[in-house]
Amino acid sequence: MAEVRVDKYLFAMRIYKTRSIAADACKNGRVKLNGVEVKPSRSFHVGDVFTVRKGPITYTYRILQLCEHRLGAKLVPDYMRDETPKEQLELLELARMAGNGSRDRGTGRPTKKDRREIESFISTDYDYLFDSLDDEEEDE
Repeated sequence: MAEVRVDKYLFAMRIYKTRSIAADACKNGRVKLNGVEVKPSRSFHVGDVFTVRKGPITYTYRILQLCEHRLGAKLVPDYMRDETPKEQLELLELARMAGNGSRDRGTGRPTKKDRREIESFISTDYDYLFDSLDDEEEDE
């Protein structure tokens, strides 16, 4: 096998979940071969270096072997080497840290437990309040 379609290779190497998503990524300019956007029908060869932009990160890969069929995740390193620069991986780590912003307890929406405590507090107070009003009306 001397060449493989770009969309088939991206799907086979588990970069995208489906071949159609891989083809759409090519059409939208997210996949580049030697800095040039590629169409899904373009062919990859052994030794090619390509980039894939996913979110804020641009991943760089070198093709070691060709394969048209989807592989198990453990076999992917035999067919492709990740050469993504460390700066890009640091961006990924920063994005993860920024996305994990936690809120302090008591701010924002109440949790389910907080809501239940509020409801039980309010319901007991209201019942007590209305029961006492009913008693006063009966006395009159």
